[in-house]
Amino acid sequence: MTSEQEVLSGPPAPELLDDRIWVDGCWDFFHHGHAGAMLQARQLGTELYVGVHSDEAILENKGPTVMNLRERLAAVDACRWVTKSVPYAPYVTQLDFISHFGCKYVVHGDDITSDSSGEDCYRFVKAAGRFKVVKRTPSISTTDLVGRMLLCTRTHFIKSLEKVLAGEEGSGTEAEKKAEGEAMLNRINQYATDESGKRPGADVYFWSASTAAKTEATEEKGSFRPLLKGPGPKPGQRVVYVDGGFDLFSSGHIEFLRQVALTEEDLARKEGWYDEQAVNERRGKGADYGPVFVVAGVHDDEVINYWKGVNYPIMNIYERGLCVLQCRYVNAVIFGAPFSPTKSYLTSFPWGTPDAVYHGPTSFMPLSYDPYAAPKEMGIFQEVPSHEFQDVNAGTIVQRIMRSRDLYEERQRKKGVKAIGEAAHRHREILEEEQRRKEEKMAPTA
Repeated sequence: MTSEQEVLSGPPAPELLDDRIWVDGCWDFFHHGHAGAMLQARQLGTELYVGVHSDEAILENKGPTVMNLRERLAAVDACRWVTKSVPYAPYVTQLDFISHFGCKYVVHGDDITSDSSGEDCYRFVKAAGRFKVVKRTPSISTTDLVGRMLLCTRTHFIKSLEKVLAGEEGSGTEAEKKAEGEAMLNRINQYATDESGKRPGADVYFWSASTAAKTEATEEKGSFRPLLKGPGPKPGQRVVYVDGGFDLFSSGHIEFLRQVALTEEDLARKEGWYDEQAVNERRGKGADYGPVFVVAGVHDDEVINYWKGVNYPIMNIYERGLCVLQCRYVNAVIFGAPFSPTKSYLTSFPWGTPDAVYHGPTSFMPLSYDPYAAPKEMGIFQEVPSHEFQDVNAGTIVQRIMRSRDLYEERQRKKGVKAIGEAAHRHREILEEEQRRKEEKMAPTA
């Protein structure tokens, strides 16, 4: 039995449902453009089934993937608007395959996707009148991100997201900056919706402080300012805090966030959260809900580059924030969070001092001090256990691209993108090596 046959081995859906939407794709190193397609598709129905192509099918039709199937499935499953992921979806969308899952309509962006023969991947569903088009998210693509890695550009950095959203910073005329800021703010509003894609779902805040307070551990209080107000924590929920760069938001970040949710669910189970009486009480007041409210702090571009060098982050704070907002394990986002969460920062939270501060099992950056000293002293620090994706981060993804540069260049050429060249590749290698030596000097000796 092939993998595709195995996926179809379960009983077929009894009927086609107008509101059960199908989208499919590679979803390779998942970015907010992918999430935007899923959001628009979900808004057209009440359920969203997402087909994920195999590594082999993508290699045959498009070129090599950066992330393997398991990593790509993890990214799809974490998107808050996804109802179900379906692995081994055929590269050319087949009517019998989507019908097996009860999906009447297929949704795709307004760009054309072709198979290895140059034919439209959606020709069969289009012919059957079961195809709907949504707008492609502007200014972001896998091709753009690969280009940033190989060319080591920094033009994507944002100095102040708050000023960009207000139309006070950016490129172009005053009118163009204002229009771009409004479009970006609208997108944040969209990504801060709940699982329906239509109602408010997440709180969004800015934290402002000096550069020193954001990059080093100082007791400067700073200030929180709301951008969007979501439902907020519900009665009985524990508020927990996580932070990071979340650059090239991937399976490593996602599994960390999932482990935070699982750890909190285990704790809540011991406290009786899932007892029948407790569940019925919550349902009696409206609807049941989970035991945790996760706040994610996202560092500024300047802060990440201060510590990581080269041209990290590959995604700017706006792009990284959208990736975090679309994740089902996150309930609130703080733009501009400090690298080290100090006591003065944590105790001035809009939701009250968090019940726990979580960190992953590994660090992307070797440091000369402990950025989590304050939550440890406060007795609220928690570390999630080791997991299969713990070594997947922006650095390892860049390494994968660098190792397979020739293959990716061929993939880009097929799309009509100009080749990056050996000199640019070598320049990146030199910068990465210089940064590695710098980090070795920073690392504390045993």
